[in-house]
Amino acid sequence: MSPIRGAVARCDTMEHGFDIFRHLIHYGCHLLVPLAFARLFGKDRWRGAAVIMLATMCIDLDHLMATPVFDAARCSIGFHPLHTLWAALVYLTLAAVPEWRVRAVSLGCLWHLATDFLDCLLGRL
Repeated sequence: MSPIRGAVARCDTMEHGFDIFRHLIHYGCHLLVPLAFARLFGKDRWRGAAVIMLATMCIDLDHLMATPVFDAARCSIGFHPLHTLWAALVYLTLAAVPEWRVRAVSLGCLWHLATDFLDCLLGRL
């Protein structure tokens, strides 16, 4: 194998390894961190808060309106309707509601956007 082909093969392998790392970070943040956040809601409510925050993954249903539905090179922040600044302002406003369930929705949606934003940043590397 020529030195150039070997370098290209190593680069492809490194890129593939980074993609795996990126997906582990992305889905770990989507699925595991909300469980940790749920503990903020107290001993009696953390399970309910965890379910609510994991259910906020449903904001990804707005991806179904895009063509194609999935594009690895597309950043969802600012592209999909429930991933816009306007949506984030609504989610932030929900944090002011004193009901813990509404605050769990707010935190779950805001964390979802933060996770997707991080994925956008990692996708540019």
